Amino acid sequence: MTDLKLPGDDEKKPAISPARIAVWVIVGGIGLYLVITGLVGVIVKGS
Repeated sequence: MTDLKLPGDDEKKPAISPARIAVWVIVGGIGLYLVITGLVGVIVKGS
């Protein structure tokens, strides 16, 4: 086969913006909080 490039192939991926990282950290923190409080609730109610 030939090594022909498609028109969009030379574009590099755009850098991840700090705002996107902040959103993921916040959402991850909320998810972690929900999991931990859920586990604590199950443990406390179970004993």
